[in-house]
Amino acid sequence: MDFARILKTIAAFFREGNYPFALIGAFGLHAYGLSRATRDLDFATDIAAQEELISFLESIGYETLHRSAGYSTHFHEDASFGRLDFVYVSGDTSRRLFGEAKGRFEMDGLEIPVPRPEHLIAMKVQAIKNDPSRTLQDMADIGFLLGLPGVNEAGVRKSFENAGMLELYEEIKRRK
Repeated sequence: MDFARILKTIAAFFREGNYPFALIGAFGLHAYGLSRATRDLDFATDIAAQEELISFLESIGYETLHRSAGYSTHFHEDASFGRLDFVYVSGDTSRRLFGEAKGRFEMDGLEIPVPRPEHLIAMKVQAIKNDPSRTLQDMADIGFLLGLPGVNEAGVRKSFENAGMLELYEEIKRRK
């Protein structure tokens, strides 16, 4: 996958449409110092971008594999375009996620915002809740993010509590 090319393409779409966006997933983690192999790009954006974004992606050859109110995934037959995943947020969540984004991912002169560690953790908690098979990898990522200086642990605990998974939070804390 030509990550730099795709990042530039997607960032240009968001900026031209004046849609807020942030890089999440493996590249979001990389912005905070955790590097791991990946074969896709993951973004968060406001739900207002969904219709136009999906039309744009399909116009450049992506097939929409899944679409719901909160998530979409897209695949391109050309391996250099690869797979893209989008998380859609709205309202107060959108304002906080994009307004408080503090990380930055840089590649080929392009700078892309990355949500605060607490917001990345909240998304990972939701991902585990929706797909428990992700638990091991996501828990390792959460443990790393929790170890960063200045992370609001009470807010992280609340994310686990809201998802009905407080025992997983307590397990992470025991391991630290």
